[in-house]
Amino acid sequence: MEVKLPFLAEGVEECTVTFWHVKEGDKVEEEDDLVEMETSKAIFNVPSPSGGTIKEIMVSEGDVVKVGDTLCIIE
Repeated sequence: MEVKLPFLAEGVEECTVTFWHVKEGDKVEEEDDLVEMETSKAIFNVPSPSGGTIKEIMVSEGDVVKVGDTLCIIE
């Protein structure tokens, strides 16, 4: 399952990856925090949409990502 950056708010189309709460190989449960993101107005966490194992992290801390970009893959 690809975890994508969700729609955030009107006019907000990108944000910065500030901190990963998980690493590849970690097991997660639904709603566990995966990654902390920052926009010009807010800091928020992206929760896991399902349980599983983090197979691959697609973006690094400091990367700027756009809505719809894949953040990680959960197996």
